[in-house]
Amino acid sequence: MSEGEQRFLQELDTEIGEHPNKQDIMAEYELHVYDLLEETQIDEADIYRELTERLGRPEEIAVLWKEDKAVTPSNMQRLFVLCNVAIFALGALLTIGYNIFDWNWLEELWSLLTDATSIIIIGYIFFWGLLGYEIGKAFGAGGYKLLKKTFLISIIPNLILMYLIIFRLIPYTWFGPLLNVRFIIVCILCTAVLYPVSWLGYRWGKRASV
Repeated sequence: MSEGEQRFLQELDTEIGEHPNKQDIMAEYELHVYDLLEETQIDEADIYRELTERLGRPEEIAVLWKEDKAVTPSNMQRLFVLCNVAIFALGALLTIGYNIFDWNWLEELWSLLTDATSIIIIGYIFFWGLLGYEIGKAFGAGGYKLLKKTFLISIIPNLILMYLIIFRLIPYTWFGPLLNVRFIIVCILCTAVLYPVSWLGYRWGKRASV
């Protein structure tokens, strides 16, 4: 390791202090330093200056991570799990309300939503991409395990709903024309692509974290 690399990483280690994710942060920046020096030919005397210009000064990096200290893995995981549960809960309440109450505004809303299923599906897939992006941006390379764990927990409502639909354990008449073979196949395919979308979002977020 050159003197410039060592100086940069030692200063970063000192500035990060007792951050709970210090080990992951240091591992991530060691990787960034290695990649940068592999991709670019830099004179040894200029390595420290080049690193601070490309990655930021150690004290500046430390300030950013200390500001994000409140964004803990458990908080991030809880946020997305609750968001996904809330989406399903709102959908369930809307369905029950539409079939029980004779409210004009609810009928209009139901009609609007059932006519815009493609837009809803695209928006929902975007939600899973955002999940990966935010985890990658907040935790970098150390967030991959968190991504997998959060995804597995968050996907449970989706799998339960798919089970209820496939085995006809829910009242089909409540969902009108939605529950046809084509729509069910689309739902299965969309569920299958959620993890790849989350992973791509994570990769994008990880790059944005530097």
